Amino acid sequence: MATVRADAARNRAKVLEAARELFAEQGFEVPLDEIAARAEVGPGTVYRHFPTKQALFQAVTEERVAAMIATAGEPSNDPGAALFAFLGRMADEAAVKRDLSDAITVPTELRKSMQAAIGTLLTDAQQAGAVRADITAVDLVALMKGLMQSMQEGANPQVLLEIVLRGLQSSRKP
Repeated sequence: MATVRADAARNRAKVLEAARELFAEQGFEVPLDEIAARAEVGPGTVYRHFPTKQALFQAVTEERVAAMIATAGEPSNDPGAALFAFLGRMADEAAVKRDLSDAITVPTELRKSMQAAIGTLLTDAQQAGAVRADITAVDLVALMKGLMQSMQEGANPQVLLEIVLRGLQSSRKP
């Protein structure tokens, strides 16, 4: 196995830190050249460590989003409350970091995992009668993406989340 030179390891860490900051501030659309400039390295250094923007984005967001996804798999006696709590955590996280909304849309394995977690929580809540049966995981992901994008325009995340959660509730009494 090849060893990584100390300067290469430092540069990779600088790129990751700059990307973490800029993705949180600006989302996925931040140019790689801007990340390189913030890291004080050349664009070629970024590409040597991360051949695509998706690879860099996934490296930056994976740990945090994976931890959030793991909470979706925790057992719950109240599947409706578990879904609503998860969506609340998503909204809270998105209120402070722009990259979460991109994590559910940018084509990566992380997106697939996030969408699968939301789908599982939704199905469990529907089977428990807590959530309306006519909404799909695709619908819910689209709603959450819209909620997160509107926060970037100054909308009140708590009001929007309340509207989403009330709209999800089943009219059927479990």
